[in-house]
Parts: sequence; C-alpha cells; structure tokens
Amino acid sequence: MNIKQSIAIMAFVFGGMLSLQAQTETVPSVTVKNLNGESVDFKNCIEPGKITIISFWATWCAPCIKELQAIDSKYAEWQEKYNVKLVAVTVDDSRNVKKVKPKVLGEGWTYEIILDENMDLARAMNMNNPPMTFIVNAEGKIVYSHQGYTPGAEDELEKELAALKK
Repeated sequence: MNIKQSIAIMAFVFGGMLSLQAQTETVPSVTVKNLNGESVDFKNCIEPGKITIISFWATWCAPCIKELQAIDSKYAEWQEKYNVKLVAVTVDDSRNVKKVKPKVLGEGWTYEIILDENMDLARAMNMNNPPMTFIVNAEGKIVYSHQGYTPGAEDELEKELAALKK
C-alpha cells in the first residue's frame, strides 16, 4: 500500500468517526459575549425546533469573510425554506475584537454574532482554525461540520440543510 492509499484510508476512518461523533453531541454550555458585550450562555443561542448553522470566523481570515458573504447572499432564502438560524462566532482575540462590530455593520450581516475572545467555545467544539462550520439539527444535535472554505461550499451546506428538512 502506498502513502496516498494509507492517507486516504485514515481520512475515511477518521472522517467517519467525526461524523458519528458529531451526530451524538450537543452544543456545549459556554459563556461567551454577544455583539453588545453582554455575557450569554452559548447553548441559549440554539433555538429548539430550528436548524442552526454555527460559523466560526475572524476579521483577519479572508476565507471566513468570503464564506459569510456567500452564506449571506442565501440566508433570507434559507430562513424561509429550512427554518434556519445562523450564529457567527468570531474568534478574534482582545486585540482584534474591536474590529468585529464595524465589520459586521459594514457587511450588513443580520445574523447573531457571538464573541469568543478566549476561544473557550472553539475549544469546547474542537474548532482548530477558522473558518469552520457546524449544523445543529432541530433536536439540538450537531450533525455536520466542515473545515475551511472554497467557493461553492455554501451549496454543499444547502444540501445538508435540505436533507435535514425532509
């Protein structure tokens, strides 16, 4: 077996474990801040009966911004079709967090913005590097995760939303 085959097998097995793990986990109870600087329990950001997209991002992360812009162009339609809510969690640290509100206002993003300055939520959800996206089903279980962004990834995200709506 060559190295490429070994890597492919490990990726398949590891990916399968992640999928199985994701389907049994719920969103952790971690104290974070909203865009106004008020402390909130992240678990309360998840509305029972509603599909939630959690997108980890940062102001300095170009792929993160592109992903959120791409999602934003479809968000109103997704809310109507899939009863979905987006929670964008910034992992900007204390030096950069002051850039978040101007960025959000400049982009005109209307979804819920959460500040995770110390990366407590990111660690609790095993988020290594932004962008990373999770889907929480209407029952509150994490059923999907994806690391990184390439153009068109929002279409894959929509396929996952559509599958949950069936």
